[in-house]
Amino acid sequence: MRFLADPPRFLFFTGKGGVGKTSIACASAVRLTAEGRRVLLVSTDPASNVGQVFGATIGNRITPVPGLRGLDAVEIDPASAADQYRERIIGPVRAVLPEDEIASITEQLSGSCTTEIASFNEFTDFLADTATTAAYDHVIFDTAPTGHTLRLLQLPGDWTGFLDAGGEASCLGPMSGLEKHRASYANAVAALTDPARTRLVLVARPQPTSLAEAQRTARELDEIGLRATHLVLNAVLPEDAVGHDPLARAIRDREQRAITALDGTLAAVPRDEIDLQGQNMVGLEALRVLLSDGDERLGTPVSSEARPGDGESVPAPQGDQQHLDSLVEELAAAGHGLVMCMGKGGVGKTTIAAAVAVRLADLGHRVHLTTTDPAAHLDRTLTATADLPTLTISRIDPTEAIRDYREHQMATKGARLDAAGRAALAEDLMSPCNQEIAVFQKFTHLVNQAARTFVVMDTAPTGHTLLLMDTTGAYDRDVRRGMAPGMKFTTPLMRLQDPGYTHIVLVTLPETTPVLEALELRDDLVRADITPWAYVINQALSVTATSSPLLRRRAALEAEPIRTVEAAAPRLAVVPYLAEEPVGVARLRELTSSRVATTAPGT
Repeated sequence: MRFLADPPRFLFFTGKGGVGKTSIACASAVRLTAEGRRVLLVSTDPASNVGQVFGATIGNRITPVPGLRGLDAVEIDPASAADQYRERIIGPVRAVLPEDEIASITEQLSGSCTTEIASFNEFTDFLADTATTAAYDHVIFDTAPTGHTLRLLQLPGDWTGFLDAGGEASCLGPMSGLEKHRASYANAVAALTDPARTRLVLVARPQPTSLAEAQRTARELDEIGLRATHLVLNAVLPEDAVGHDPLARAIRDREQRAITALDGTLAAVPRDEIDLQGQNMVGLEALRVLLSDGDERLGTPVSSEARPGDGESVPAPQGDQQHLDSLVEELAAAGHGLVMCMGKGGVGKTTIAAAVAVRLADLGHRVHLTTTDPAAHLDRTLTATADLPTLTISRIDPTEAIRDYREHQMATKGARLDAAGRAALAEDLMSPCNQEIAVFQKFTHLVNQAARTFVVMDTAPTGHTLLLMDTTGAYDRDVRRGMAPGMKFTTPLMRLQDPGYTHIVLVTLPETTPVLEALELRDDLVRADITPWAYVINQALSVTATSSPLLRRRAALEAEPIRTVEAAAPRLAVVPYLAEEPVGVARLRELTSSRVATTAPGT
């Protein structure tokens, strides 16, 4: 594997959600420890599943990985990091200041901005604090999905520039200035931009949308002074696994066309390809095989003579499952409302959201399809919408949101200030914290719009969405404190908690880890009094007619995850793995038709 040849001290794995960053990061750590290196594996994903991969409890403290000498791991937990951050500020003065002032400071430090900064400070410690990482030969970062990671990688430069300009981040509370972090941020920037110290590996699937996202990521990294050094194409279906199966042939050909079409920055980056495995990437044995140089895929011997029917028997999914179309028809009965597709990155939220929006528009409803994912591109999934006049599409772009927010603040609040006051306001608005506020305002507008029409929202991957929910909760608490008894009001959180107004659709894959993460997301939502309305299991091989031994083996693994979702879901739709990528209105309509094509056209 070229991306592991003569590795520098820091290795970053980043890419769109669901491409296998965690598996490859964990497998890389296992391989380096096998070579006698001491390795620290750091997850910056708010929805980390490193512990699940190793079958161990990791958490937010550096913890030895059981059964593997030389490997420690840590999962940066945003909530825990924020608690510790607040306590470092409040603890020393708790016995000195009045109780109401302590409460005020605590509230100022309760928003998502504090959560982001606390996580960010932990991240920079691993890059810049030699005392934390001195014992390790390598530090491997398993990052959050692309949009969240780009934000994280921008922050060292953003905060350094803000401090250089003399700014003081008032959003962090009255006693928590950032000047003391200047050296740490500067060291983090130096480490990130030095190819001798940091290797940045883009991970993608051999699919057009995934590769387009990787290309965009490479370009945006370059814009902030970072250079992607390697590309890993994960889960490539090998030729010898196709046999006589039309579905496998369609998948293989689609993947190879996408790889051949690579151009620009990605075409020049050293590339590794990793075969699709016949087993889930959980446990040390699976991780050791993933990056092995042998000629055997885990659980599936290589054979050039695969025959129809070879491989595992595939039990048909049992239980009360619905077609996606029946879910949409039930939604349509209300005439308006908010539909939020949530889940881990890479499970197909964008596809399912677009299919739901198209079907609602076909049923004659006005529909606004939008995304809160910084890395999402609905225009790639939903093309040629001329025959859907009632459908509009938008995207909450963080860059546009912060620009609009700053302009609005200067035009309203700034209009009442003198020159010195306007200069101070302009400086304060340059704080990176304001981006979360700006995005939340756009989100709130869309939530309220669902009172008159359908708003179908493709949300960011789990961790980023939970931060948005945190902002929503903080705003709700703030509004309630300011209202006199008996006054009527409606906050965005109240809209989300109303099952007649908001329908949460949890999208997942028929695999153990994505299902566990979907259930964890459900628990997080329930704690905020938000109840999921339905679940969608996407890309299920077990409801196709595949005869490929490798695909059948993977299909057989789906039975237990599907049963787990069935036990939890008030409503469940299972969407098959499609021969053709569901891009464009026609193919999206197929997802909500009575018959979904699961073999190649003409077969």
